[in-house]
Amino acid sequence: MALRRKAREFALQMLFQWDLNRQKPAAIEAKFWKQARAEKSTRDFAHQLLEGAVHDCAALDKLISQHAKNWRIERMAAIDRAILRLAIFELTGPVDTPPKVAINEALELAKKYSAEDSVPFLNGILDAVAKAKPENGKGKTEKGS
Repeated sequence: MALRRKAREFALQMLFQWDLNRQKPAAIEAKFWKQARAEKSTRDFAHQLLEGAVHDCAALDKLISQHAKNWRIERMAAIDRAILRLAIFELTGPVDTPPKVAINEALELAKKYSAEDSVPFLNGILDAVAKAKPENGKGKTEKGS
């Protein structure tokens, strides 16, 4: 399995846990990494995704709510919320992931962890977010790369 895919999976597991009990991400990570083994680059990417999704949670939830027609975010399955937050952070944040890759990776996570009928639901929301996102800021980091 590709290291970035595994990092997304780890980040999803930690983000799901965060959504259920709202502990500090550092506390969740400390417990998580005692049981999970991964290369440093995988752990670093998982950390970036978790920290970013938690930090930007309010903005991510606002985007989800805007694009989830007739669905309140608190009524969504917790795993679907976590997948959406993670993918939308990749789509809109400083992570330099092509939109098609971010969406595909989210759908693969949904196939593994969520209900079968969640995949088209998540795809619709993620596609709408990707289409609404301005391209001028994508992929920019603080260093300007």
